[in-house]
Amino acid sequence: MKKTNTNLSIVNTVQTESEEKRYNRATDTLVYALGGLGEVGKNMYCMEHDDEIIIIDCGIRFPEENLLGVDYVIPDYSYLVRNQHKIAALIITHGHEDHIGGIPFLMQSVKIDTIYAPRFAAALINRKLEERRMQSQVKIKLIDDTSRVETKHFKVGFFNTVHSIPDSLGVLINTPNGRIVETGDFKFDLTPVGSNSDYQVMAYIGQIGVTLLMSDSTNSGVSGFSISEKKVAASLLAITRKAQGRMIVATFASNVYRTRQIIEAAITCGRKVVVFGRSMENVVQIGKKLGHIPFGDEHFLEPEQLSHTPANKVCILCTGSQGEPLAALSRIANGTHRFIKIIPGDTVVFSSSPIPGNALSVSSVVNRLTRAGANVLTNSPLNSIHTTGHASQEEQKLMLQLIKPKFFMPMHGEYKMLKQHASYAEETGVKPENIFICANGDAVVLRNEEVFLSDTRIQTDDIYVDGNDATGLSTSVLRDRKILGDNGLVSVIVTIDSRYNKILCRPSIVSRGFVFIKENQTLLKEAEMIVYEALKKTMQNKTTFGDLKNAIRGSLEPYLYQKTRRNPIVVPVILNQKAAMAGYAKNK
Repeated sequence: MKKTNTNLSIVNTVQTESEEKRYNRATDTLVYALGGLGEVGKNMYCMEHDDEIIIIDCGIRFPEENLLGVDYVIPDYSYLVRNQHKIAALIITHGHEDHIGGIPFLMQSVKIDTIYAPRFAAALINRKLEERRMQSQVKIKLIDDTSRVETKHFKVGFFNTVHSIPDSLGVLINTPNGRIVETGDFKFDLTPVGSNSDYQVMAYIGQIGVTLLMSDSTNSGVSGFSISEKKVAASLLAITRKAQGRMIVATFASNVYRTRQIIEAAITCGRKVVVFGRSMENVVQIGKKLGHIPFGDEHFLEPEQLSHTPANKVCILCTGSQGEPLAALSRIANGTHRFIKIIPGDTVVFSSSPIPGNALSVSSVVNRLTRAGANVLTNSPLNSIHTTGHASQEEQKLMLQLIKPKFFMPMHGEYKMLKQHASYAEETGVKPENIFICANGDAVVLRNEEVFLSDTRIQTDDIYVDGNDATGLSTSVLRDRKILGDNGLVSVIVTIDSRYNKILCRPSIVSRGFVFIKENQTLLKEAEMIVYEALKKTMQNKTTFGDLKNAIRGSLEPYLYQKTRRNPIVVPVILNQKAAMAGYAKNK
């Protein structure tokens, strides 16, 4: 009897604990990501309490090679669309595309009254909105480390971090259920090019107590500390001094401090700078305006002046460090650039490392440049011409030691990166049960300075953007492109007379990328007969063009799969006799 009571007691205890950990919309604080977890890019993190949502960042992800014809990948905003009356603030940590690129697409779906952004990010956002004629739809308020954003339920403060772009901020969010720190992208550089990290502020935040830390995981697999930008500056200066001919330097347009160092090295060595690439031109223009690139117009050349300037007095700064086919450096390598042809003796510097997936493209550009006679330098331990903007392992541990969180949620990284970062949190004293490795759409709950995984899940998917279309229709287009790439296309041409419901001749089949026509004449003739019989059967009764197309697909697709184990796209083309079309138009 006692044993039975004990079992009942255990069951009741489990039920009580389960009920206690159920999300309470009125009193709990919900934290979730619409993008940025399980991937590098598309960063978008939300904090929700009762009738308010604040959003941290709104980024895009650039597509992989298999996403044919897709320009960007953005999060599914449908949850925010349904709850747009709750959106109290959109806060931006810094100006990289994976943190601001989604803003125009979000504004197509949701009304945003105010964007809070640091100075450099605000200038980039303004430029982006001007290009789309959307600047009048939203107010941008500048923030820095002294700013405060207060809403009904949230009080938000900021602290300076070091990244590869100026005005990079970490965020402290005071909620009714505890404090959250969201680091943004960061690294610890003891000799930075721009402003330094707010070490004292971070340590103070750690002393007053942090419930949940959300921290950048991008370089969790990189050991030690990353090298300083000052070391990169010294390497670039040494290479520029040694170069006999023109200097051509490619880097990320978004790496403003690197761009500044390249220009500074060129000026020190008596070279004039020419900038190529639309994104690079934008960043240099904004950097000069805001004082982050403090060099006057007298140090720059227009492209037309290149032919009149000695080779050893020129530094060409361009995009294309990742082998992008349309970027300036790829066009130079191909010999198709309007102003630049490689001259033997040119020095080409890749001041970057290939992003995973881009190594083949970069290698191809390097080979073409070398074949044309250029001396090509890529990043290696021997020359130190690139350093990352993201924290390596020891820097991630330092952030954990400064903030001293009770609970930890790694963010901005693929699953392996999040997992590695979680292990460092455990090493620095965070209890394993207090670490949450989440996916996009998973939600954690803050309640009375405790955190647990919620039973609530937010709808979130990848939306593929083709051009400026953010509706998701591109997703079905992409599916068709993939089928075309894998299985090809079969077009069925049928001529009818709709007045008499009659087929005028046997269907004709044309294929592209499906089978080799000469070797498969029998297959195609049989396919034509199968379609012909299916159409004759369908046209015994009154039909529509839609019925005929369905009959063609319904008969042909199973036959082709049975014979070839492939599913090509079947495109019916129905030609109606001219007299029938004239009669149809007259009756209409």
